[in-house]
Amino acid sequence: MPPKSSKSGATQASSRPRPSGAAASSSSTSSPLSTLYNSYVDNTPKRLKLIDAFLVFLMLSGIIQFAYCALITNFPFNSFIAGFASTVGQFVLAASLRIQANPENGKTFPKVTPERAFGDFLFGSVVLHFFVFNFLG
Repeated sequence: MPPKSSKSGATQASSRPRPSGAAASSSSTSSPLSTLYNSYVDNTPKRLKLIDAFLVFLMLSGIIQFAYCALITNFPFNSFIAGFASTVGQFVLAASLRIQANPENGKTFPKVTPERAFGDFLFGSVVLHFFVFNFLG
């Protein structure tokens, strides 16, 4: 089939892009997810990996709490609200700790040391759990 011609009489190339040499060989290289994982394992400090593991735990805990409330029962609704608020609040505090403890963010937080960030995290956690405990009644 000949290429279609436009009003000006010039022919148009097919709409399919042709793979270049680099794009054609990309299928033989590792996937972007494995590259991301390898970069994370190689370049992330152990402190941040520990905080990331805690964040994953909090996320899974919140999902399980929400699923339990939605699928089974929400009878002690105050307990669900307190537990879910505790999980979400702790996740926010831990994410803040991760941001402040990351050595690459030193220019963003010049006066905050990782020890000070951890102290702020502990203080915020105590205050959060004080309110959660009082909400339970």
